Amino acid sequence: MKRYKAIDKKLFIENRERFRKQMKPKSIAIFNSNEVMPRNGDASYDYKQNSDMYWITGIDQEDCAVVLFPDCPVEAYREALFIRRTNATIAVWEGHKYNKEEAFAASGIKNIFWMDEFETNTRAIILMAQNIYLTLNENDRNSNSFLTKDIAFVKQMKEKFPLHNFERAAPITQRLRSIKQPLEIETMKIAAGISEKMLKRVLKFTKPGVTEYEVEAEVIHEFLRNGAAGHSFTPIVASGKNACVLHYIDNAGVCGDGELLLLDTGADYANYASDMTRTFPVNGKFTARQKEVYNAVLRVMRAAIKLLKPGVLLMEYHDQVCKIMEKELLDLKLITQDDIKNQDPAWPAFKKYYMHGTSHFLGIDVHDVGMRYEPMQAGMTFSCEPGIYIPEEGIGIRLENEILITENGCIDLMAHIPIEADEIEAMMK
Repeated sequence: MKRYKAIDKKLFIENRERFRKQMKPKSIAIFNSNEVMPRNGDASYDYKQNSDMYWITGIDQEDCAVVLFPDCPVEAYREALFIRRTNATIAVWEGHKYNKEEAFAASGIKNIFWMDEFETNTRAIILMAQNIYLTLNENDRNSNSFLTKDIAFVKQMKEKFPLHNFERAAPITQRLRSIKQPLEIETMKIAAGISEKMLKRVLKFTKPGVTEYEVEAEVIHEFLRNGAAGHSFTPIVASGKNACVLHYIDNAGVCGDGELLLLDTGADYANYASDMTRTFPVNGKFTARQKEVYNAVLRVMRAAIKLLKPGVLLMEYHDQVCKIMEKELLDLKLITQDDIKNQDPAWPAFKKYYMHGTSHFLGIDVHDVGMRYEPMQAGMTFSCEPGIYIPEEGIGIRLENEILITENGCIDLMAHIPIEADEIEAMMK
């Protein structure tokens, strides 16, 4: 049993059909689950399913694989799922694992075998195929050199079947995963709703003298009590100058009177990530300067949201946002026209105070896959998160909502969550 409400298997049935339509004739595709990752001693990290495996099956468990072979002469292997064979010892030490009936209920796959049968059952089947689709973590933000299950499996397959043609599954899954289906959007809305509850809790809790990690404790409390698996990424709870460190995750400081607190967090619900940022005054009241900068960021965010629409290129969109930000920084007297006139084109003047991107793909992963050099399409979901960081003033402000692209523009999936400065102050009283 999972703590989240199961997603209708219809989603995963349709995802597999979408993938099959992109496969070459006489091809087999194999997806593997992630392994349980060792930590230290006999401890392991919390388990997180391989994103492609979850997207194509809905199976949320280790030691599993799925085979798709539409042209297979043996009907049972046109779509087959392999799951971990459990026993009494596993049940006592680790708890319940999927049985075949539960695996079908989650995935919609009728042909289910035990994982310890995988090599024996699939060898003859693979020999019937000409092409083998395999998956790797090709997220262009990934820089991890760790030897994953997917990398090891690719090496193993190429040693065993050197005369086959190998195909990358990633170009197919990335394009398909970036277009969210209605059931996915509904799940993401649930995750966003948990973030709203979390924010209301944190705004009531925060006051001068509390530590950043106490705020973090309030965040995870609300996530877990609403069925989330935990954080969708390591939370940023940054007060004062700490908010000017973009990936600050120590969360060890004390929230001072007169400071701002930047909170960038997300809940992992049913393997879908939420991502929201709010910045608010520790004592419940913005100073005039803090509110001036805050409202500038909010104006940039709202202008940026209007630019998210089908046909737009992500990089061109960001360039437009930077022009809007440049004007706000001029009005805030943080940069001058001379700064712009004499700027290094490789590092424009605005980058001193706004040095990161505006949006990233969002979905199963918080930095989800997508083709960033292809035009935006209806069904894609993005973050929108401009910010202004002024270390010399101890001010770091970022605001972030989740945006769904539609044929008629976009929908802010977090529009209902308080963001106006006056709303924030009212909630903190």
